[in-house]
Amino acid sequence: MNAICLVIDRLHAGYLGACGNTWIETPAFDRLAAESFVFDQTLVDTPRLETLYCSYWLGRHAIVSRSAEGGPTLPGLLRDVGVNTTLVTDERLLWEHPLAVEFDDVAAIDPPLRAGMAPDGRFEQTHLARCFVEIIDRLQGARRPLLLWCHLGSLGTTWDAPWEFRHRYWLEGDPLPSRSADVPDRLLAEDHDPDEVLGFSQAYAGQVSLWDTCLGGFLQALEEHPAAQETLLVLTGARGFPLGEHRRLGPCDEALYAELVQVPLVLRFPERLGAAGRSQALVEPADLWATLLDAWGLAGAARSPTAATLLPWVRQQAATPRDRLLIVGPGAQRAIRTPAWYLRMAQGSELFVKPDDRWEVNNVAVRCLEVVECLEDAATQYAQAIRAGVAADVPPLSRVLLEGLE
Repeated sequence: MNAICLVIDRLHAGYLGACGNTWIETPAFDRLAAESFVFDQTLVDTPRLETLYCSYWLGRHAIVSRSAEGGPTLPGLLRDVGVNTTLVTDERLLWEHPLAVEFDDVAAIDPPLRAGMAPDGRFEQTHLARCFVEIIDRLQGARRPLLLWCHLGSLGTTWDAPWEFRHRYWLEGDPLPSRSADVPDRLLAEDHDPDEVLGFSQAYAGQVSLWDTCLGGFLQALEEHPAAQETLLVLTGARGFPLGEHRRLGPCDEALYAELVQVPLVLRFPERLGAAGRSQALVEPADLWATLLDAWGLAGAARSPTAATLLPWVRQQAATPRDRLLIVGPGAQRAIRTPAWYLRMAQGSELFVKPDDRWEVNNVAVRCLEVVECLEDAATQYAQAIRAGVAADVPPLSRVLLEGLE
Protein backbone atom coordinates (compact mmCIF):
# COMPACT_ATOMS: atom_id res chain seq x y z
CA MET A 1 0.00 0.00 0.00
CA ASN A 2 0.98 3.63 -0.55
CA ALA A 3 -0.27 6.75 1.19
CA ILE A 4 -0.29 10.42 0.23
CA CYS A 5 -1.19 12.98 2.89
CA LEU A 6 -2.08 16.47 1.69
CA VAL A 7 -2.17 18.83 4.66
CA ILE A 8 -3.35 22.31 3.68
CA ASP A 9 -2.70 24.94 6.31
CA ARG A 10 -5.35 27.59 6.94
CA LEU A 11 -8.12 25.54 5.32
CA HIS A 12 -11.30 25.49 7.40
CA ALA A 13 -13.89 22.77 6.79
CA GLY A 14 -16.71 25.30 6.69
CA TYR A 15 -15.11 27.31 3.89
CA LEU A 16 -15.38 24.38 1.48
CA GLY A 17 -18.77 25.70 0.54
CA ALA A 18 -19.98 28.92 2.11
CA CYS A 19 -17.39 31.52 3.08
CA GLY A 20 -19.44 34.19 4.78
CA ASN A 21 -21.93 35.26 2.11
CA THR A 22 -19.70 33.88 -0.64
CA TRP A 23 -20.27 30.39 -2.04
CA ILE A 24 -16.94 28.87 -3.07
CA GLU A 25 -16.94 26.53 -6.04
CA THR A 26 -14.66 23.54 -5.41
CA PRO A 27 -15.42 20.91 -8.08
CA ALA A 28 -12.19 18.94 -7.57
CA PHE A 29 -12.66 18.74 -3.81
CA ASP A 30 -16.35 17.83 -4.22
CA ARG A 31 -15.44 14.98 -6.56
CA LEU A 32 -12.77 13.75 -4.15
CA ALA A 33 -15.19 13.88 -1.21
CA ALA A 34 -17.77 11.88 -3.17
CA GLU A 35 -15.18 9.12 -3.65
CA SER A 36 -13.99 9.21 -0.05
CA PHE A 37 -14.97 8.83 3.58
CA VAL A 38 -15.43 12.22 5.26
CA PHE A 39 -15.12 13.02 8.97
CA ASP A 40 -17.08 16.21 9.55
CA GLN A 41 -16.12 16.83 13.17
CA THR A 42 -12.33 16.94 12.99
CA LEU A 43 -10.55 19.44 15.25
CA VAL A 44 -6.86 20.10 15.67
CA ASP A 45 -5.60 19.75 19.24
CA THR A 46 -3.52 22.94 18.99
CA PRO A 47 -2.96 25.79 16.52
CA ARG A 48 0.80 25.62 17.21
CA LEU A 49 2.22 23.90 14.14
CA GLU A 50 5.38 22.48 15.69
CA THR A 51 3.30 20.86 18.45
CA LEU A 52 0.51 19.75 16.12
CA TYR A 53 3.00 17.69 14.16
CA CYS A 54 3.93 15.72 17.26
CA SER A 55 0.30 14.57 17.12
CA TYR A 56 0.51 13.69 13.43
CA TRP A 57 3.90 11.97 13.56
CA LEU A 58 4.14 10.72 17.18
CA GLY A 59 0.49 10.12 18.03
CA ARG A 60 1.01 12.35 21.04
CA HIS A 61 -1.65 14.82 22.17
CA ALA A 62 -0.63 18.48 22.22
CA ILE A 63 -0.95 18.71 25.99
CA VAL A 64 2.00 16.32 26.38
CA SER A 65 3.91 17.37 23.25
CA ARG A 66 6.11 20.01 24.81
CA SER A 67 9.06 18.02 23.50
CA ALA A 68 9.48 16.09 20.25
CA GLU A 69 11.79 13.61 21.91
CA GLY A 70 10.98 9.97 22.58
CA GLY A 71 8.67 7.45 21.00
CA PRO A 72 8.54 5.80 17.59
CA THR A 73 7.51 8.14 14.77
CA LEU A 74 5.16 7.43 11.89
CA PRO A 75 7.86 7.76 9.20
CA GLY A 76 10.33 5.79 11.31
CA LEU A 77 7.92 2.88 11.85
CA LEU A 78 7.05 2.78 8.16
CA ARG A 79 10.71 2.96 7.12
CA ASP A 80 11.38 -0.09 9.29
CA VAL A 81 8.96 -2.14 7.16
CA GLY A 82 10.35 -0.96 3.85
CA VAL A 83 8.15 2.05 3.09
CA ASN A 84 9.90 4.96 1.36
CA THR A 85 9.00 8.22 3.12
CA THR A 86 9.18 11.75 1.70
CA LEU A 87 8.21 15.09 3.21
CA VAL A 88 7.34 17.95 0.84
CA THR A 89 6.68 21.33 2.44
CA ASP A 90 6.94 25.07 1.94
CA GLU A 91 6.89 25.64 5.72
CA ARG A 92 10.26 26.24 7.36
CA LEU A 93 8.93 25.18 10.76
CA LEU A 94 8.36 21.72 9.29
CA TRP A 95 11.49 21.11 7.27
CA GLU A 96 13.44 22.20 10.37
CA HIS A 97 11.17 20.22 12.74
CA PRO A 98 13.12 17.77 14.94
CA LEU A 99 11.00 14.91 13.62
CA ALA A 100 11.56 15.72 9.94
CA VAL A 101 14.88 13.84 10.03
CA GLU A 102 12.83 10.63 10.32
CA PHE A 103 11.84 10.94 6.65
CA ASP A 104 14.08 9.40 3.99
CA ASP A 105 13.86 12.59 1.96
CA VAL A 106 12.78 16.16 2.71
CA ALA A 107 11.89 18.49 -0.17
CA ALA A 108 11.87 22.09 1.02
CA ILE A 109 10.01 24.46 -1.29
CA ASP A 110 11.30 28.02 -1.26
CA PRO A 111 8.98 30.85 -0.14
CA PRO A 112 6.93 32.68 -2.79
CA LEU A 113 8.96 34.34 -5.53
CA ARG A 114 6.85 37.48 -5.54
CA ALA A 115 4.79 39.58 -3.19
CA GLY A 116 2.18 40.31 -5.86
CA MET A 117 -0.60 38.42 -7.58
CA ALA A 118 0.06 36.31 -10.65
CA PRO A 119 -1.05 37.79 -13.99
CA ASP A 120 -4.54 36.93 -15.21
CA GLY A 121 -4.60 33.65 -17.07
CA ARG A 122 -1.30 32.51 -15.54
CA PHE A 123 -2.26 30.64 -12.40
CA GLU A 124 0.70 28.31 -12.99
CA GLN A 125 2.93 31.15 -11.80
CA THR A 126 1.42 31.10 -8.31
CA HIS A 127 3.16 29.64 -5.31
CA LEU A 128 0.47 26.98 -4.85
CA ALA A 129 0.92 25.80 -8.43
CA ARG A 130 4.68 25.55 -7.91
CA CYS A 131 4.06 23.45 -4.80
CA PHE A 132 1.76 21.04 -6.60
CA VAL A 133 4.24 20.67 -9.46
CA GLU A 134 6.84 19.63 -6.88
CA ILE A 135 4.40 17.16 -5.31
CA ILE A 136 3.58 15.59 -8.67
CA ASP A 137 7.27 15.34 -9.55
CA ARG A 138 7.99 13.61 -6.25
CA LEU A 139 5.07 11.24 -6.76
CA GLN A 140 6.21 10.27 -10.23
CA GLY A 141 9.80 9.67 -9.14
CA ALA A 142 9.11 7.89 -5.84
CA ARG A 143 9.92 4.26 -5.17
CA ARG A 144 7.05 2.17 -3.85
CA PRO A 145 5.68 1.46 -1.32
CA LEU A 146 5.66 5.08 -0.28
CA LEU A 147 4.41 7.64 2.20
CA LEU A 148 4.35 11.09 0.60
CA TRP A 149 3.54 13.68 3.27
CA CYS A 150 2.85 17.13 1.82
CA HIS A 151 2.25 20.18 3.99
CA LEU A 152 1.41 23.42 2.18
CA GLY A 153 1.21 26.64 4.14
CA SER A 154 0.52 28.89 1.21
CA LEU A 155 -3.14 29.61 2.00
CA GLY A 156 -1.76 31.47 5.00
CA THR A 157 1.41 32.71 3.28
CA THR A 158 0.35 34.55 0.13
CA TRP A 159 -2.88 35.14 -1.73
CA ASP A 160 -1.29 35.38 -5.14
CA ALA A 161 -4.05 33.84 -7.26
CA PRO A 162 -4.73 35.92 -10.37
CA TRP A 163 -7.21 38.70 -9.72
CA GLU A 164 -9.78 36.94 -11.89
CA PHE A 165 -10.03 34.18 -9.27
CA ARG A 166 -11.32 36.54 -6.58
CA HIS A 167 -13.21 38.73 -9.04
CA ARG A 168 -15.47 35.78 -9.94
CA TYR A 169 -16.98 36.14 -6.44
CA TRP A 170 -17.63 39.86 -6.86
CA LEU A 171 -21.23 40.98 -7.21
CA GLU A 172 -22.42 44.23 -8.72
CA GLY A 173 -22.69 46.82 -5.99
CA ASP A 174 -19.82 45.36 -3.94
CA PRO A 175 -16.52 47.22 -3.65
CA LEU A 176 -14.02 45.78 -6.11
CA PRO A 177 -11.70 43.16 -4.56
CA SER A 178 -8.20 44.38 -3.81
CA ARG A 179 -5.18 43.48 -5.93
CA SER A 180 -2.98 42.73 -2.93
CA ALA A 181 -1.44 39.32 -2.26
CA ASP A 182 -0.86 40.17 1.41
CA VAL A 183 -2.53 37.88 3.93
CA PRO A 184 -4.43 39.84 6.63
CA ASP A 185 -3.70 39.34 10.31
CA ARG A 186 -5.41 41.79 12.62
CA LEU A 187 -8.17 42.28 15.14
CA LEU A 188 -11.13 44.18 13.72
CA ALA A 189 -12.75 47.08 15.52
CA GLU A 190 -16.15 46.41 17.05
CA ASP A 191 -17.68 48.88 14.57
CA HIS A 192 -15.67 47.65 11.56
CA ASP A 193 -17.01 48.05 8.04
CA PRO A 194 -18.62 44.77 6.84
CA ASP A 195 -17.37 45.54 3.31
CA GLU A 196 -13.82 45.16 4.62
CA VAL A 197 -14.52 41.57 5.66
CA LEU A 198 -16.42 40.93 2.42
CA GLY A 199 -13.39 41.92 0.35
CA PHE A 200 -11.10 39.60 2.27
CA SER A 201 -13.67 36.80 2.07
CA GLN A 202 -13.70 37.17 -1.71
CA ALA A 203 -9.90 37.19 -1.80
CA TYR A 204 -9.73 34.07 0.35
CA ALA A 205 -12.41 32.40 -1.79
CA GLY A 206 -10.29 33.12 -4.86
CA GLN A 207 -7.29 31.50 -3.21
CA VAL A 208 -9.34 28.43 -2.29
CA SER A 209 -10.50 28.23 -5.92
CA LEU A 210 -6.86 28.31 -7.00
CA TRP A 211 -6.12 25.51 -4.55
CA ASP A 212 -9.03 23.50 -5.95
CA THR A 213 -7.72 24.02 -9.49
CA CYS A 214 -4.31 22.72 -8.43
CA LEU A 215 -5.94 19.84 -6.58
CA GLY A 216 -7.75 18.86 -9.76
CA GLY A 217 -4.44 18.68 -11.63
CA PHE A 218 -2.92 16.59 -8.88
CA LEU A 219 -5.87 14.16 -8.83
CA GLN A 220 -5.53 13.68 -12.57
CA ALA A 221 -1.80 12.97 -12.22
CA LEU A 222 -2.51 10.51 -9.43
CA GLU A 223 -5.18 8.70 -11.45
CA GLU A 224 -2.66 8.23 -14.27
CA HIS A 225 -0.01 6.88 -11.89
CA PRO A 226 0.62 3.08 -11.92
CA ALA A 227 0.09 2.93 -8.14
CA ALA A 228 -3.21 4.84 -8.14
CA GLN A 229 -5.37 1.80 -7.29
CA GLU A 230 -3.26 0.89 -4.26
CA THR A 231 -2.88 4.37 -2.76
CA LEU A 232 -4.64 5.86 0.24
CA LEU A 233 -5.13 9.60 -0.25
CA VAL A 234 -5.67 11.78 2.82
CA LEU A 235 -6.66 15.43 2.62
CA THR A 236 -6.89 17.46 5.78
CA GLY A 237 -6.16 20.90 7.20
CA ALA A 238 -3.64 21.99 9.79
CA ARG A 239 -5.54 25.09 10.92
CA GLY A 240 -8.40 27.25 9.73
CA PHE A 241 -8.36 30.92 8.79
CA PRO A 242 -10.61 33.31 10.77
CA LEU A 243 -12.46 35.72 8.49
CA GLY A 244 -14.04 38.09 10.97
CA GLU A 245 -16.39 35.68 12.75
CA HIS A 246 -15.09 36.83 16.16
CA ARG A 247 -13.42 40.04 14.94
CA ARG A 248 -10.30 38.08 14.05
CA LEU A 249 -9.09 38.53 10.49
CA GLY A 250 -6.29 36.02 10.24
CA PRO A 251 -4.61 34.10 13.09
CA CYS A 252 -4.21 37.12 15.42
CA ASP A 253 -4.10 35.76 18.98
CA GLU A 254 -5.04 32.21 17.89
CA ALA A 255 -8.33 32.31 19.80
CA LEU A 256 -9.71 28.77 19.96
CA TYR A 257 -12.90 29.22 17.97
CA ALA A 258 -14.16 26.78 15.33
CA GLU A 259 -12.95 28.91 12.43
CA LEU A 260 -9.40 28.20 13.63
CA VAL A 261 -9.57 24.64 14.98
CA GLN A 262 -12.12 22.77 12.84
CA VAL A 263 -10.60 21.33 9.67
CA PRO A 264 -11.62 18.94 6.87
CA LEU A 265 -10.59 15.29 6.88
CA VAL A 266 -11.16 13.22 3.75
CA LEU A 267 -9.80 9.69 3.22
CA ARG A 268 -9.94 7.98 -0.18
CA PHE A 269 -8.99 4.34 0.23
CA PRO A 270 -7.86 1.80 -2.37
CA GLU A 271 -10.80 0.07 -4.07
CA ARG A 272 -12.92 3.01 -2.84
CA LEU A 273 -13.45 1.49 0.58
CA GLY A 274 -16.06 3.56 2.43
CA ALA A 275 -16.70 5.81 -0.59
CA ALA A 276 -19.36 8.49 -0.03
CA GLY A 277 -19.45 7.68 3.69
CA ARG A 278 -19.62 10.35 6.39
CA SER A 279 -19.22 10.37 10.15
CA GLN A 280 -19.92 12.86 12.92
CA ALA A 281 -17.39 11.14 15.20
CA LEU A 282 -15.08 13.50 17.07
CA VAL A 283 -11.61 13.21 15.52
CA GLU A 284 -8.23 14.59 16.60
CA PRO A 285 -4.90 14.76 14.67
CA ALA A 286 -3.31 11.76 16.41
CA ASP A 287 -6.10 9.61 14.94
CA LEU A 288 -4.48 10.01 11.53
CA TRP A 289 -1.24 8.58 12.97
CA ALA A 290 -3.16 5.57 14.31
CA THR A 291 -5.15 5.13 11.10
CA LEU A 292 -2.09 5.08 8.84
CA LEU A 293 -0.33 2.56 11.07
CA ASP A 294 -3.46 0.41 11.11
CA ALA A 295 -3.77 0.58 7.33
CA TRP A 296 -0.22 -0.76 7.04
CA GLY A 297 -0.90 -3.52 9.56
CA LEU A 298 1.15 -1.84 12.31
CA ALA A 299 -1.62 -1.09 14.80
CA GLY A 300 0.31 -2.67 17.67
CA ALA A 301 3.68 -1.12 16.83
CA ALA A 302 3.22 1.90 19.12
CA ARG A 303 0.81 3.19 21.73
CA SER A 304 -0.88 6.53 22.30
CA PRO A 305 -3.07 7.61 25.24
CA THR A 306 -5.68 9.25 23.00
CA ALA A 307 -5.22 8.24 19.34
CA ALA A 308 -7.79 5.89 17.77
CA THR A 309 -7.78 4.33 14.32
CA LEU A 310 -10.62 5.51 12.09
CA LEU A 311 -10.79 2.31 10.04
CA PRO A 312 -13.74 0.81 12.00
CA TRP A 313 -15.86 3.81 10.96
CA VAL A 314 -14.80 3.44 7.34
CA ARG A 315 -15.49 -0.30 7.34
CA GLN A 316 -18.85 0.22 9.08
CA GLN A 317 -17.75 -1.96 11.96
CA ALA A 318 -18.70 -1.39 15.58
CA ALA A 319 -16.73 1.53 16.96
CA THR A 320 -16.78 3.31 20.29
CA PRO A 321 -17.30 7.03 19.70
CA ARG A 322 -15.04 9.45 21.53
CA ASP A 323 -17.06 11.64 23.88
CA ARG A 324 -14.66 14.60 24.14
CA LEU A 325 -11.78 16.44 22.52
CA LEU A 326 -9.31 18.71 24.30
CA ILE A 327 -7.71 21.67 22.48
CA VAL A 328 -4.67 23.51 23.81
CA GLY A 329 -3.98 27.10 22.81
CA PRO A 330 -1.30 29.68 23.54
CA GLY A 331 -1.00 30.87 27.11
CA ALA A 332 -3.72 29.51 29.35
CA GLN A 333 -6.27 28.96 26.57
CA ARG A 334 -8.07 25.63 26.59
CA ALA A 335 -11.19 24.27 24.91
CA ILE A 336 -13.23 21.10 25.21
CA ARG A 337 -15.63 19.71 22.62
CA THR A 338 -18.30 17.10 23.24
CA PRO A 339 -21.02 15.96 20.81
CA ALA A 340 -23.35 18.60 22.30
CA TRP A 341 -21.12 21.47 23.42
CA TYR A 342 -18.01 23.52 22.76
CA LEU A 343 -16.47 25.37 25.70
CA ARG A 344 -13.67 27.88 25.16
CA MET A 345 -11.75 28.76 28.32
CA ALA A 346 -9.60 31.89 28.26
CA GLN A 347 -10.00 34.96 30.49
CA GLY A 348 -13.61 33.86 30.76
CA SER A 349 -15.60 30.90 29.51
CA GLU A 350 -17.71 30.86 26.35
CA LEU A 351 -20.17 28.04 25.68
CA PHE A 352 -21.71 27.12 22.33
CA VAL A 353 -24.29 24.49 21.35
CA LYS A 354 -23.00 21.87 18.92
CA PRO A 355 -23.35 20.98 16.16
CA ASP A 356 -26.13 23.54 15.58
CA ASP A 357 -24.09 26.68 16.28
CA ARG A 358 -21.45 25.93 13.67
CA TRP A 359 -19.91 29.40 13.65
CA GLU A 360 -20.29 29.93 17.41
CA VAL A 361 -22.46 33.00 17.23
CA ASN A 362 -24.49 32.49 20.44
CA ASN A 363 -22.54 32.31 23.70
CA VAL A 364 -24.88 30.60 26.19
CA ALA A 365 -22.45 30.37 29.10
CA VAL A 366 -24.46 32.73 31.33
CA ARG A 367 -27.62 30.66 30.83
CA CYS A 368 -25.90 27.29 31.34
CA LEU A 369 -23.56 27.83 34.28
CA GLU A 370 -23.87 24.24 35.48
CA VAL A 371 -22.87 22.93 32.05
CA VAL A 372 -19.87 25.27 32.03
CA GLU A 373 -18.72 24.02 35.43
CA CYS A 374 -19.12 20.38 34.44
CA LEU A 375 -17.19 20.91 31.20
CA GLU A 376 -14.40 22.76 33.01
CA ASP A 377 -14.10 19.84 35.43
CA ALA A 378 -14.17 17.35 32.54
CA ALA A 379 -11.41 19.25 30.72
CA THR A 380 -9.19 19.29 33.83
CA GLN A 381 -9.80 15.60 34.50
CA TYR A 382 -9.10 14.67 30.87
CA ALA A 383 -5.88 16.71 30.76
CA GLN A 384 -4.62 14.96 33.89
CA ALA A 385 -5.52 11.56 32.43
CA ILE A 386 -3.70 12.28 29.16
CA ARG A 387 -0.57 13.34 31.01
CA ALA A 388 -0.76 10.17 33.09
CA GLY A 389 -1.27 8.02 30.00
CA VAL A 390 -4.64 6.70 31.17
CA ALA A 391 -7.03 8.75 29.04
CA ALA A 392 -9.05 5.64 28.18
CA ASP A 393 -9.92 5.20 31.86
CA VAL A 394 -11.76 8.50 32.36
CA PRO A 395 -15.42 8.03 33.30
CA PRO A 396 -17.96 8.72 30.53
CA LEU A 397 -19.55 12.13 30.44
CA SER A 398 -23.05 12.77 31.72
CA ARG A 399 -26.03 12.65 29.41
CA VAL A 400 -26.35 16.44 29.45
CA LEU A 401 -22.78 16.89 28.25
CA LEU A 402 -23.31 14.30 25.52
CA GLU A 403 -26.81 15.16 24.35
CA GLY A 404 -27.42 18.70 25.54
CA LEU A 405 -30.37 20.16 27.39
CA GLU A 406 -33.90 19.03 26.61
